[in-house]
Amino acid sequence: MRVVLLSDIENIGKQFEIKEVADGYARNFLIPQGLVRPATKQTLQWLSMQKEIAEKKAEDALKQTQELASKLDDLEVSIPMKVGEEGQLFEAITAAKIADRLKEMGYDVKKNQVKIENPIKELGEFPVKIAFDHNLEAEISVIVTEEESNG
Repeated sequence: MRVVLLSDIENIGKQFEIKEVADGYARNFLIPQGLVRPATKQTLQWLSMQKEIAEKKAEDALKQTQELASKLDDLEVSIPMKVGEEGQLFEAITAAKIADRLKEMGYDVKKNQVKIENPIKELGEFPVKIAFDHNLEAEISVIVTEEESNG
């Protein structure tokens, strides 16, 4: 039976592919589970609409990612930290801390997109790459400053 896959199915294929599967397997398992639809004329029309919608979403996502990457490129991100007598930081600056600071500044960046080899443990300015989908990236400067003490 020819079916349209509604999601990725291991050992069969990817979402929206048209595949040939055993009639019993389709009728008894795949269709009741909502994993496939029989490849009728209507389903094929529905499929082409779904593909157009998916392409449009992908284009929009790419455009948004490009805009975000260009806004972030060369951005300076200041992170004030508590510093000890010797100028050492009380806590390291991690990808998560940088992502949180970017969120505070209004940029939607996840911690797994922030690429630093080792957490930052000293005052200064450090280049940090932000990697996005579609092989896009931006480089920001993380500036670690001493937090002003109130007192």
